[in-house]
Order: sequence, then C-alpha cells, then structure tokens
Amino acid sequence: MGMQNSQLAAEQSLALAHSHYENFPVASALLPMRLRKPIGMIYAFARQADDFADEGDLKPDERLALLNGFRRELDRIGDNTLPETPFFVSLQDTIKNHQLPLQPFYDLLDAFSQDVSKSRYADFGEVMDYCRRSANPIGRLLLHLYGMATPRNIGMSDAICSSLQIINFLQDVAIDYKKDRIYFPQDEMRKYNVTENQIADGNASGTWGLFMEFEINRARKLLQSGAPLGLVLPGRIGLEMRTIIAGGERILHKLHKSRGDMFSQRPVLKPWDWTYMLYRAVSKR
Repeated sequence: MGMQNSQLAAEQSLALAHSHYENFPVASALLPMRLRKPIGMIYAFARQADDFADEGDLKPDERLALLNGFRRELDRIGDNTLPETPFFVSLQDTIKNHQLPLQPFYDLLDAFSQDVSKSRYADFGEVMDYCRRSANPIGRLLLHLYGMATPRNIGMSDAICSSLQIINFLQDVAIDYKKDRIYFPQDEMRKYNVTENQIADGNASGTWGLFMEFEINRARKLLQSGAPLGLVLPGRIGLEMRTIIAGGERILHKLHKSRGDMFSQRPVLKPWDWTYMLYRAVSKR
C-alpha cells in the first residue's frame, strides 16, 4: 500500500507541475523520459510550497506552519528516516536515486517563507538574494540530476534562473501588487520617480517606460550571461535549456515592444512563440 501511495503521489506531482505551467517547459516532451518524473517531483515540491505562501485565505502563521511541515519532512529525509506523507516518500526516492543535495530544497522554503513576511525590497542586492533562494535552487537541482553540476555550469544556471525570476516579476507586476508585493528595488523606483500609486492604478505613463526599459535590459544581460549553458548541456537537455532561454528572451521582447505596459496586456507565450522558440533552440546548436 505504501508503494502504491508513493507512486500515486509521484503521478499527482507530475500533473501538478504541468497544471501550473507558466511560460517555460516543465518536464516537457523535449526531455528524455527517464528525467521527466524526477523533474516533475522537483517542480511539484516548489509549486506546493509556493502555494502555501500565496494561495487561499490563510493567516501568515498558518502559511509558515505549512512550510515548516515541509522542512520537517526534509529533515526526515536528511536523517534517512521515512517521511510521514506519500509525496515525501516519493521525493525521498528521487533524492536518493539521483543523489540530489537537500540544501536547494531548504533554500526554496526559505524564499517562500520570506514571501509571507517581506513585501518590499530596498535595492537590487535584496532582489538577487531572494532569487538566489527562490529560483536558482531549481537550476542547481536540475544540473545535479543531469550529472553536470560543475562550478562553471552552476554559475551560468544561476544567471539564467535569476533572470527568469526577474522576468516573471516584470510580467506579473499587477498580480504581485494584489498580494501587496513589489519586487522592484525601492531605490530604483525613487530614481525614476515611479510610485506605488502608479502600480495600483495600472498607470504606465510618465517615466514608467524608461524605468521598465532599464529593468528589461538588465534582465536580458543577465539571461545572456548564462545562455552558453544551453550549448554546454548535451542532447535533449541542451535543447530544453535553449528553449527555456528563448522563452525568456521572447517575454522580454514583448515587454520591450509595449514599453513595459504589462497592465494593458500581460505578455504570455502563444503557439507561434513556441514555434519560434523551438526554431531558435534547434538552429543555435
């Protein structure tokens, strides 16, 4: 019965990862079959923990309690004891079979816990520190899964993941504000005379376009600094990485074209974009 529950948890995790799809492939058809389940487990862990911090009408202490429950399950995995829930039993198997480090999972929980208690960021250094724990762990886990976790590859992966996180912030300004969160550096908002009232009103006038162009260009440079990883990774995992990078570039292009007015139309990837991204990913090899 325990084995069946663990298998069911794994299948549900894959479904969860796909159902929460945003702009980038998750355990996609581009990847070898042997990697789809472990990648789905990693994304499902992150998705569930993120939902604890974001979804529903829970009070902050209730959200933190749920996240602490995940920490205790990770502690059991670290102690080599049986977790209490089927999902973590399955995750334990994934971690053991692929020799994944536990620290990236803890880092994700730290970032989501921060979302419960912190809603403004003084400068870009604070934003990057958040990205280090909210996004970079995913890339690091995938590199360990691929057996490609060299220091150089980790550096490029961190750049890509942080950039994708920032791109997500840029396209979701209005959505995040409804949760009383602003991921723009406060000192940069002051420099460009951008106010919270503009975000609240969905007002892209004045210096908003200049401000967003600065944010877009920085995210693009960060993404480009990690882009060689798509050529380093072999075969289908390299193709997957190049497609993800092309997706980030495509969202930045849409943001640039609208002068950062995500209030009127949030940039999303459409069927034509996916065709273009795949073409770019294949042609770059």
